[in-house]
Order: sequence, then C-alpha cells, then structure tokens
Amino acid sequence: MSRYRLTPAPAQEAVLRDHCGHARYLWNLAVEQHSHWHPGRSSAPGYLEQCRQLTAARAGHPWLAAGSQTVQQQALRDFTQAMAAFYDPASPAGRPSWRKAGRNEGFRIVGRGRQWDVQSYRVTRDRAGRWHVAFAVIPAPVPAPGNGQTVGIDRGVAVSAALSTGQLLHCPALTARERTRLRRLQRKLARATRGSNRRSRVKGAIARLKARETDRRKDWAEQTSTDLARRFDLIRVENLQITNMIRSAKGTRENPGRNIRQKAGLNRGILRSAVTARGGDGVTRPVNREPQLLLHSV
Repeated sequence: MSRYRLTPAPAQEAVLRDHCGHARYLWNLAVEQHSHWHPGRSSAPGYLEQCRQLTAARAGHPWLAAGSQTVQQQALRDFTQAMAAFYDPASPAGRPSWRKAGRNEGFRIVGRGRQWDVQSYRVTRDRAGRWHVAFAVIPAPVPAPGNGQTVGIDRGVAVSAALSTGQLLHCPALTARERTRLRRLQRKLARATRGSNRRSRVKGAIARLKARETDRRKDWAEQTSTDLARRFDLIRVENLQITNMIRSAKGTRENPGRNIRQKAGLNRGILRSAVTARGGDGVTRPVNREPQLLLHSV
C-alpha cells in the first residue's frame, strides 16, 4: 500500500466531500438493513439487490443521482466484503458498524488507473482535514544485505526498541511545548458548548496536534523497520500480545478493577511507543521484504 498526501482545490474538495458523504450514507443504510434482520425474518438484501435499490433511489433523489454511481456501488461492495469477513471464522474482523461524519471520511475506487498497474485506490480525509490517497500497489523491494548478521529486538515503553547490539531506539513524540498546548486545548474543549463553532475550532486544533504525533510515529516506524531490513538478515522479536497488554483494568461490577487510571496511562504509553505500528502480532515488518523472523514468547 502506497499512501500520498492530496492538496485538492476548493472546488475539488467539495466534490470529494460529496463522494465521502454518499459512500458513508449508503454504508449506513446497509448497516441498518442488516441490523433489522433477526431469526424468523427474511434475509437482508445482498449486493445485487442493494444495487437495484440504489438505481431506484438515484431515480427518485436528484442529490444522490448527482454523485458518482461507481463510488456508491463500491461502498455497497465494500460492505458486502466486510460482512463476509465478519462471518468468516478464520478472519478476526468485527461486525461492520456505523460510520460517522468527520471521523469516517473516505471512498474507494476499483478498476481504475491501469496505466500505473494499480487495481484500486482509496481517498480519505482525516480528522485534521488532510486528504490522502492510498494505492493498492506493492512498492519496490528492499534488497537483503546478505551479511549473515542477526539482531534481537526488545520493545518497551521508556525505550521503544532496544537492540541486542546495544543500540536504544526512541520513538519521537510531541515536544514539551506541544504537550502544554494540547493540555490547554483540551481544557478549552471541556468548557466549550457542544455544537458551537468554538468547539469545532478547538477540536480541529487538537486533531492537528495528534495527527502530527501520529505522523512522527509512523515515519519513525517505517524508517526503523527499513533500516533493520537493510542491516540484518535475521531479526529476532519477542512475540508480544499487544491487545492483551492494553486491555482495560476496569473489571466488572462484581469484580471491579484497581489502579484503573495508572493502567490507562500505561496503555497510552504503550501505544505512544509505536509498538503497534510495527505489527499488532509483534512482528517487525520491513518494507516489502521477508527476512527470517523468529518469535520468542515472553
């Protein structure tokens, strides 16, 4: 997957927003149709029936007909694939849920861009208002060094990655000044009236700060994994169960948890250390190369 930043003109951004809105609207309609079903009722409509319903809806609603039929049909196709993955026992995917404006903004196109050997691409807009396009294409492979060297990686919170060579790697985060500004903005958000323009501006400023932190973390993870792939032939990584590590400590009403706030702070530290950015199953994935990976349980 190759992802790039988009800088659309105002008129182009308006069209992209319409595509995102139409894709989200049809996805939510499909979610509503399937949530209405329960044992004893007839099955929810499949993809072909939904396409026929879409044709009728476009004929009766000019605002929907003004949009791209390709984008709208692809949203229904994506939902069908998501439902198939949910019912697949071998897939860990959850049930498709509602998409919210401002949070789930995007659409996918399939069968375009053959001159670039691309089968599909997805256009998305994050909470900070930035547009991106991601192409489903395999990047150029990273050549193996062929030196027979081996490295072990121990991951943590204070030190993001400690190599067996003695090198300590730290994931970049927000600076002290940026963290101070983030806390000030969060206090403003708590005082702002829901639905006000001031609240929207503050939320946008917070989203931009967090997007900056996310970009730094992703960039560090990509550069670090690529550097390791170019330097070593064998990479040994501890098989951390990240999902279990960041599980909440709230407990239940019968068995309430303890040190909940401390555990929540530890979870945020684990996520900030870019542990999950290098593979949720604990495997470092260098860019498009399959080095020898040995997992060790801890």
